[in-house]
Amino acid sequence: MLTQWMRAGFCAAALLVTAAHAETYPAKPVTMVVPYPAGGATDVVARAVSQQLAEAWKQPVVVENRAGAGTTIAAAAVARAPGDGYTLFMTTSAHTISGHLYRDLAYDAVKDFAPITLVTKVPLVLVVNPKVPAATLPEFLDYLKQHGSDVNFASPGNGTAQHLSGELFKLATNTQIMHVPYRGDAPAFTDLAGGQVQMMLATITSALPLIESGKLRALAVAHNKRVPALAKVPTFSEAGMPGFEAATWFGLLAPASLPPNRAQHIYQDVSRIVATPEMRARIEALGGDVVNSTPQEFAAFIAAEQEKWGKAVKAAGAAQP
Repeated sequence: MLTQWMRAGFCAAALLVTAAHAETYPAKPVTMVVPYPAGGATDVVARAVSQQLAEAWKQPVVVENRAGAGTTIAAAAVARAPGDGYTLFMTTSAHTISGHLYRDLAYDAVKDFAPITLVTKVPLVLVVNPKVPAATLPEFLDYLKQHGSDVNFASPGNGTAQHLSGELFKLATNTQIMHVPYRGDAPAFTDLAGGQVQMMLATITSALPLIESGKLRALAVAHNKRVPALAKVPTFSEAGMPGFEAATWFGLLAPASLPPNRAQHIYQDVSRIVATPEMRARIEALGGDVVNSTPQEFAAFIAAEQEKWGKAVKAAGAAQP
């Protein structure tokens, strides 16, 4: 017969096994929500990471594209999801802009999300039409002093990082350049290359083919260091305009109720993937600068982004009524 102590021992062991099984993660498929259509840069990064996660976790990691309303449709759905690690959110700088643009959102961009990792920044690059008589940033700034009121800058839409970065550039240079919004990068680049507008702060990912073909001229990268995809193009600081930085980014969030230990678990697994030479090369080919930050570092970054984009939206008067 089992003694009382033996029974207690078996019970304790059984509880430990049950607890360990309950903590196994993931024990079922994971959904990674992307707030853009399939095929874009965010989707490309999300699918590359999710594929490697699925192999590491031995569970499917399904990318779900929920585009619309400046990423707010997807963000609202993620904010309402259980914080169990089975719903993740690969989003961009638009997440920290939306809260300043739209009133009465169904979520708070900071309080309703748990930061996991900032995967990469994709710096913006100042590009001009080749007919603009400026081969360097200092020459362009001199040109703006005389002709700034005649210079228009393009963006893929009101409230985008490209638009708001242009507004910050306007403030920093004390010029009167005029914003011209388009419905996406493609029409903006068409008019920029054609000379209907003169400049744009564009993502390196989207501008790179036009720069390489000579249809656009790159003057400076809005980052704290040069990027491999445009190694010959100086940063704004190097070109004489210190401190001007602007980028979109790809980062992984989850619902706010995600336990810190699970956030750390996911971060560590994603971090190992992002750190591989293959993934770094893939991100850099998109014009990205690999960051691979901790949850704590990502939280601090989001706070800084909230402040920066809030100032830009106010300066631009871009908030929706």
